[in-house]
Amino acid sequence: MKRIIFIGVLITTIFTQAQVTIEQNKHDNDIKLSALPYYSFGKGVGITSPDSLYQLNIRFRMQNRVTYLENDGENGAYDGQIRRLRLRLDGYVGNPKFLYAIQLSFAPGDVGEIREGENINIIRDAVVFYRPNKHWNIGFGQTKLPGNRQRVNSSGGLQLTDRTINNAKFTIDRDFGFQVHNMNEFKDKFSYNLKAALSTGEGRNVTGKADDGIAVTGKVEFFPLGAFTKDGTYFEGDVIREKKPKLMISGAFQQNNHARRTQGQLGNDLFEQRTMKSVLLDAMFKYNGWAAMTSFMSRTTNDNAITYNPDDLTESNYVFVGNGFDYQLSYNTRKNYEFIGRYSIQNVGSDIETLAPKVKEYSFGVTKYIWEHTFKLQAELNYDTLESFSGATKNNWYLRFQVEIGI
Repeated sequence: MKRIIFIGVLITTIFTQAQVTIEQNKHDNDIKLSALPYYSFGKGVGITSPDSLYQLNIRFRMQNRVTYLENDGENGAYDGQIRRLRLRLDGYVGNPKFLYAIQLSFAPGDVGEIREGENINIIRDAVVFYRPNKHWNIGFGQTKLPGNRQRVNSSGGLQLTDRTINNAKFTIDRDFGFQVHNMNEFKDKFSYNLKAALSTGEGRNVTGKADDGIAVTGKVEFFPLGAFTKDGTYFEGDVIREKKPKLMISGAFQQNNHARRTQGQLGNDLFEQRTMKSVLLDAMFKYNGWAAMTSFMSRTTNDNAITYNPDDLTESNYVFVGNGFDYQLSYNTRKNYEFIGRYSIQNVGSDIETLAPKVKEYSFGVTKYIWEHTFKLQAELNYDTLESFSGATKNNWYLRFQVEIGI
């Protein structure tokens, strides 16, 4: 208990001393890709050739964190790590209508465990876009699919230190293929966006696994009260303090045919291919420092979710089927201290209910924005309840402090 009190006092001291004010340069060179949003407060580092035939913008961000955690039946432990370390390059070549974006990751948690026979996951995004006008984005390459709001949001634009448990299990993430976005956002009147993708369905950095399966994704976004200020759809919390109420409602659907992995584009390999269907619904509201968000995510498969090793029927792996709900509410004060509460519930499908628990997650956080989302201090208290099919429960919790900084 003394350790917990000490950590709490230390975090409180850091937050109360974080009173730095940074003036924003009003002109930035953010190319604002709808498939790969990036929270931008300033210029980053940009180079434009004297003849204007190319532009290169360089951005980075990192997240350093320390966590005290206690899992049911285990001793308390400390964990310190670089959670994310990203480098992003974007710009245009020849003509501003022909754009590119490259994003690389270097932190161990980003790259993942290196396994024999598998590719290293350093490349997160490598995509080219043709943007003939402000209404159309046509992309080819590897990047985020038009899925649930929280996944499309940059992890640098989150209010808490990580995305939800449901995003971890049900998101459709990144993939290689084609995308078309039709953007129709207006300041103070009804707006909408239509997005579609045709991709391999295998996830990022996959080679040597050619098959006849593809993933088809579609998404629609509605803005009944007009578009959010400064692309506020793509970051959490009302750091801008919207002067008028803003609302976004969206729905996405994906069918991933003959998928090879337990979560479609993510997860471990299955012993048999499965066709998966995902439904992803979101709503977001912001006004005068208040922000409310909710989401529903689900995955189903027409066949039994469990697959077996044909050479050893005692060995199996399964598609993570089920659904989940997330609810998040926050208020950002005029001194840029934000208070966040989140509740998530995750239900597993009947095929796997004896193999995976039902989970409830409660999170409370405090964020101090020094330079909006690009420089912030975050503290989070998280509590999980895991209930197995037999009725047995486990309770886990952690207390975390994180610093995010970038350009």
